[in-house]
Amino acid sequence: MDLSRKRCVPCEGGAKPMAEREARKYLRMTEGWRLKNSSIYRDMEFKDFAAAMRFVDKVAAAAEREGHHPDIYLHSWNRLRLTLSTHAIGGLSINDFVLASKINRIR
Repeated sequence: MDLSRKRCVPCEGGAKPMAEREARKYLRMTEGWRLKNSSIYRDMEFKDFAAAMRFVDKVAAAAEREGHHPDIYLHSWNRLRLTLSTHAIGGLSINDFVLASKINRIR
């Protein structure tokens, strides 16, 4: 299954977060991402600050298209951590893995 071809769908509050077993199945399809508590994250390093910012701009555009937004943390001058979870349900949903897969395709 190519998650990058799927679209994020709106989540309603009250829906249940994805079980850890299911999350681990989708995690195998999203290279570079790690599971922590009720979210997934990816650490990245860039050659310089400008390259990191260009990448953040591309992630922001993809997130807007999907209506699903990561937490973005730029630290040091060239390091980035992206964290995804579905805040409306307090945990992971398929949307997190769809966006992670789309982010993986950004260069």
